[in-house]
Amino acid sequence: MMNQFSRLNDMHMDVLKEIGNIGAAHAATALSTLLQKTIHMHVPSVELVPFEQIADTAGGEETLSAAVLLRIEGEAPGNMFFMIPAEEANELAGSMIGRSVDLTVEPMDPMGASAFNEVGNILAGSYLSSLADFTRLDLQPSPPAAACDMTMALLSSGLIESSQYGDYAIVINTKIEESGGTAASVHGYFFLLPDPESLDKIFQSLGVSLDE
Repeated sequence: MMNQFSRLNDMHMDVLKEIGNIGAAHAATALSTLLQKTIHMHVPSVELVPFEQIADTAGGEETLSAAVLLRIEGEAPGNMFFMIPAEEANELAGSMIGRSVDLTVEPMDPMGASAFNEVGNILAGSYLSSLADFTRLDLQPSPPAAACDMTMALLSSGLIESSQYGDYAIVINTKIEESGGTAASVHGYFFLLPDPESLDKIFQSLGVSLDE
């Protein structure tokens, strides 16, 4: 259903970016409490990216990344996953459990994977809550599943089911920064893949037609 995505324009992306920034603010509050540090988050851009270019957007096919994959359930179902470089995922998970974590080692560290799942759950849950608040649609995340692999392998597993719906994904760029910290900011990516007809339902609920 590529034509659904082809109808998205800058105005639609601006709406998604604004919703993303509100969701990021909620997520930053939750992460700050969890990590006992002041965390800032924002969404610098939202893009419509062809599937074949997504790996380049997320740092290249061979980059080792960690992802949290989940299903959006409710009135506008779809798939969503959050992806960041594995090294940064290790730091986030390690900060939560108070010890070093290496998610690239098989079998995956259970506590580390659980901590990273929780981060992904907070981020996805905050974004979906923001989207649900704006649209007044019932949107709920499924339990998250963490994975660590080359970016292309993660994308392939996450996109294969969605490829029947179109050739594009909505990519929500996300920056996570620690206030006053010396650590570099974390740059992650949300990939939002609505099911057929979910895009129309979302924008109709926002009062913005896809045909405008």
